[in-house]
Amino acid sequence: QVQLVESGGGLVQDGGSLRLSCAASGRTFSSYAMGWFRQAPGKEREFVTAISLSGAYTYYIDSLKGRFTISRDNAKNTVYLQMNSLKPEDTAVYYCAASIGGNYYDQNRYNYWGQGTQVTVSS
Repeated sequence: QVQLVESGGGLVQDGGSLRLSCAASGRTFSSYAMGWFRQAPGKEREFVTAISLSGAYTYYIDSLKGRFTISRDNAKNTVYLQMNSLKPEDTAVYYCAASIGGNYYDQNRYNYWGQGTQVTVSS
């Protein structure tokens, strides 16, 4: 029901910024909570942040709160991830995902996934 396509990744130096976008197809975008996950080389995929259906509520892991900001524009069927003060340890493939509900922190609760976009932060 939903196709997700991430964009905006690339190479940035330590301390730089990037904004990732996730474009969703269909008219049911507003019926889904949206999340961002990331997977670094040799590591398992982990939760980054999520946003509720209306955008009124957001969720972050403590290590990223204050540096990353998630937002959504339901009229444009797009979710954004603003990434500031990037560090080399942020290097990973970043994925957006859509959920019909449940635990925002649990990747198994997400129904649809994008193909991912690479973010590389140099020292």
